[in-house]
Amino acid sequence: MNLLVAVCLGYVALLFLVAFVAERAALRGRGGWLRSPVVYTLSLSIYCTAWTFYGAVGYAARSGLEYLTIYLGPTLVMIGWWWGLRKLVRIGRTQRVTSVADLISSRYGKSTLLAVFVTLIAVIGTTPYIALQLQSVTASFASIAQADPNAASLDDNRNIALWVAAGLALFTILFGTRNLDANERHHGVVMAIAVEAVVKLAALMAVGVFVVWGLGGGLGETLARIDASARGQWQVDGARWAGLTFLAAAAFLTLPRMFQVLVVENEDEGHLRTASWAFPLYLMLISLFVVPIAVVGLEIMPAGSNPDQFVLTVPLSQGQNTLAMLSFLGGFSSATSMVIVASIALATMVSNHIVMPIWLRLTGGGAVISGDVRHVVILSRRVSIAAVLGFGYLYYRLSGGGAALAAIGLISFAGVAQFLPALLGGILWRGATRTGALVGLSLGFVLWVWCLLLPSFGTGVVISESVMAAGPWGIGWLRPYALFGLSGVDPLVHAIVWTMLFNAGGFTLASLISFPTPLERLQGAQFVNVFQHSGRTQNWAGDTAQSEDLMVMAQRILGPAQSQALFQEEARRQGLVGYLPEPSPDFLARLERELSGSVGAATAHAMVGQIMGAATVSVDDLLAVADETAQMMEYSSQLEAKSEELTRTARQLRAANEKLTQLSVQKDAFLSQISHELRTPMTSIRAFSEILRDGGALDAETRAKYADIIHGEAIRLTRLLDDLLDLSVLENGQVNLNLRTGVLAEVIDHAVAATGVENGPLRLVRDRQAEEVMLETDLDRLAQVFINLIANARKYCDAAAPRLTVSVQVRNGRLMIDFVDNGTGIPRAAQALVFEKFSRVSDQNAGGAGLGLAICREIMARLDGSITYLPGQGGAAFRVTLPVAQRVAAQ
Repeated sequence: MNLLVAVCLGYVALLFLVAFVAERAALRGRGGWLRSPVVYTLSLSIYCTAWTFYGAVGYAARSGLEYLTIYLGPTLVMIGWWWGLRKLVRIGRTQRVTSVADLISSRYGKSTLLAVFVTLIAVIGTTPYIALQLQSVTASFASIAQADPNAASLDDNRNIALWVAAGLALFTILFGTRNLDANERHHGVVMAIAVEAVVKLAALMAVGVFVVWGLGGGLGETLARIDASARGQWQVDGARWAGLTFLAAAAFLTLPRMFQVLVVENEDEGHLRTASWAFPLYLMLISLFVVPIAVVGLEIMPAGSNPDQFVLTVPLSQGQNTLAMLSFLGGFSSATSMVIVASIALATMVSNHIVMPIWLRLTGGGAVISGDVRHVVILSRRVSIAAVLGFGYLYYRLSGGGAALAAIGLISFAGVAQFLPALLGGILWRGATRTGALVGLSLGFVLWVWCLLLPSFGTGVVISESVMAAGPWGIGWLRPYALFGLSGVDPLVHAIVWTMLFNAGGFTLASLISFPTPLERLQGAQFVNVFQHSGRTQNWAGDTAQSEDLMVMAQRILGPAQSQALFQEEARRQGLVGYLPEPSPDFLARLERELSGSVGAATAHAMVGQIMGAATVSVDDLLAVADETAQMMEYSSQLEAKSEELTRTARQLRAANEKLTQLSVQKDAFLSQISHELRTPMTSIRAFSEILRDGGALDAETRAKYADIIHGEAIRLTRLLDDLLDLSVLENGQVNLNLRTGVLAEVIDHAVAATGVENGPLRLVRDRQAEEVMLETDLDRLAQVFINLIANARKYCDAAAPRLTVSVQVRNGRLMIDFVDNGTGIPRAAQALVFEKFSRVSDQNAGGAGLGLAICREIMARLDGSITYLPGQGGAAFRVTLPVAQRVAAQ
């Protein structure tokens, strides 16, 4: 046993290493091999859990060839990928779907209620399956313990499941919650699963080869044994075979873990083409030796042996300890890979569709309150992972872990299969409604709980023997295994018939009698016709005043860097300068898709809606989802695009006119101010110089005082004229740059010393290590820009304890230096004018003519850089950007 524990720990350490290397390679842009169709195909092997590795042999030992139905369903789905999976993957990528709950809720009007309901069903339906994996690992330990006379007994190993659950929770938290965007691939986890796929296939085939050629006497004799055994007889119960094949196909699409790898983790739609034949081949190989192991195991193992463990106990009984160890690792891989991906998928669903809506409701402001939403999302996912594994362990302990593995797996299959009508109906039928989805899911879920889940705990645990025999309150037609009088039918087939009948029937009927909302119709058009068009899914009404609120919200979810890059790119695309694009419908739809990768489609829709106000759907949008001809759709689309372009142009012209008006006013004020600024020192110079000229009874001290006044006013006049001349020279491009090499930190030090802020109330916050960047530019001109920004912060920051934070970062070959104070900032109406030469934001504390930022803008343009105002940072925030050839530590 000690060796087994050591091997397990070593294997887990190997998985940690594989995941770590894959994550690092992806972060460094060297992970092209991670995006290969082979890795994608191997990741689909999480369908083959411990149920497949151990339970398939037990299933074959009990039911013969019926185990093939578990492989037949997924094989049919993969072969027909062009008609089904391809559409799901395309929808997942265009809508940035993060889970099966996200897809269903997004299709039906981005309904939060529907997302919560689907999430709860997924958690409850997957819990037995997680318990199955814990049971298989525990049973494996017990089998080895029984073969080792020095090992502890089974009663002493009941905490094995708890330790396994804790270890899997730790691994999943470390590598499954590193990315906030759940739509991004978890490269480390996927690569670890691919390795486990190879391990479990190699282990099962090694055991099969040993059984056929080591125990069965070769292929011919083994086939003869199978023919003579009841397990090799082709006895087909048509209803059960059809039901199980349907159930396996449905679960392959709707299991949270399968949806995660099929849709969310899909990097390239073309990978489905490879997986369509490679994955059925994998299923064929992993099921190839199931019947031989079952038949030989029944012959050589003692009566009463658990057939679920034949893959492990047969090698142990023959003294093949090394093979048994490999078999154990194969089963361990099967269990752990399923639990890891399932817990990631479920945690994402719980976080996006339960935790975040509750958190937004409790915090009131939701999208624009202070605080980092990223931390809330990541923490909720980590807690959810631990909770999901905890529920699986609890089910394992309550159910006693005594049922056959196949029986537990089929219960979970039937539970998640309740998503199928809403899922397929949503992508194939534009008339499907949210009401229909809720009604169908509710009916199917209730019947599944009554007919399968509650009885799975055992008679008398949840449902008493009297209820099982006579029904609740003596109503016989409500018996779990004979609902509505349908008796004498296999319990699983019985449950499939009633749940699917009521689910699909309720879904169809409720959809027919209810009317979809405009947003549901728009989403329905996008989902059903995903290959024909990918227009916007929502028409929002807004103005540029709301862009700053959108940026604040985006920064708290996506992070400052990603949000600022997104907004700046959109502003550049719209022909604007800065970080505040117009909130056009296209941009808002794109922003919503980006946010949905982190918090889910329903939550992202609600957060954008809080800022933009109630969603409005235009008549053109409704026409877009009507059943017009292709010509009408194209004509409508062209008119819509032209209308949007004209609206955007008109809005830009209005903004330009307003800006010109403001500039005209500012220019008049500037001329008045500059004449005042020139006249005041000249008047003083003239007056005092005349006094000195006329002489009179002036003592030496008075003469010196008047001379100082004349000198100070002359300096003031010279400074003003220098600013005007400097600005003129810069604008005309006549400046000569003195390019030198230096360290950014030293330039900032010079600016700080020149402004004297270290002796004033303004506190400067810097990161000296980040400032150790080599520059090749005009250091004096750059210092002039820094001096102006620091001096402005000292003059205008109105906080009780003024603070200026200087942060430095290098991204995409550009050096960015941010100057952010903690004051009230610049009013929105004035932000577009702060760099104009006729602009002064405030007359308070003003000591100049308002030329400083205009000069800074011209200097940065000559240095091949830029200076921009960063909205949404709390106080006044300016970003200075420069090209940087390399980033090295200063010597």
